[in-house]
Amino acid sequence: MDNIRIFAPATVANVSCGFDAMAFALDNLGDEMVFKKTAAQSVCISKIEGAKLPFDPHKNAAGVVAALMLEESKANFGVDIEIFKKFKPGSGLGSSAASAAGSAFAVNALLGKPYSNLDLVKFAMQGEVAACGSAIADNVAACIYGGFVLIRSYEPLDIIAIPSPNQLRVSIIHPQIEIKTEDARKLIPEDLPLKTAIAQWANVGGLISGLYESNYKTIANSLVDLVAEPYRKQGIPHFDELKTASIEAGALGIGISGSGPAVFAFSKGEDSSKEVVKGMNSIYKNTGIDYNIHQSQIGKKGVRLL
Repeated sequence: MDNIRIFAPATVANVSCGFDAMAFALDNLGDEMVFKKTAAQSVCISKIEGAKLPFDPHKNAAGVVAALMLEESKANFGVDIEIFKKFKPGSGLGSSAASAAGSAFAVNALLGKPYSNLDLVKFAMQGEVAACGSAIADNVAACIYGGFVLIRSYEPLDIIAIPSPNQLRVSIIHPQIEIKTEDARKLIPEDLPLKTAIAQWANVGGLISGLYESNYKTIANSLVDLVAEPYRKQGIPHFDELKTASIEAGALGIGISGSGPAVFAFSKGEDSSKEVVKGMNSIYKNTGIDYNIHQSQIGKKGVRLL
């Protein structure tokens, strides 16, 4: 295998209550990337379409991951990378994670698949360092594993795959503004009241239970974020109105996707998801703010060959 094309899905991190610990992959939104073996034992990023990203492989998440893996494996070849971004960096939908995880998956395939999914997450986390300054695992883990994931521990890294109900749908509105992950993280206080922390832990447990049992009422009741949303929502225009309209349209719950500005809502079934989209549209259509809306099932496959 000397030339492959892959799809790396967009991801939603935090999932309201699971700050830095939970994420899931989308099914039909993501980037495409092409990887070719080269005789030169180095990494070259020859094409980037859809976004202004660095071509320097030492500054690009995909390039950093590829270089680390080639060095670690003592590969006798290099890699040429083409990146086709299908959603905007700074969207809150794991753009850098898609690049990093996609690179880890593809280079592993070119190497003959010597690394496990857990290994690939560790490599991809270094791409996140290059992109946003933190070795965060949630988005890249969801991108590689697919479906829902829980980052149970960082030291040692322990990732748990979580099932999801077949009728669970997600609607996402993406205002076309950019919020940098580094900036969004600074908004959250480092210290939390014990009462807040306890409530957040309980909601995480409830959400995981609801996903395992396909209990939509428990999922809905658990989609409460007391840690990040109260501070981050200020940077998302009309967030409170969006939340009210989505719930009134039948959403199980709504939350900020990662750092924002994208906002996601869960629904039970396709028809309900369409009604939620109408609710989202009703808030944003007259604001003068450009936006995109996506509907998706949960992406249970993660990164995959095309």
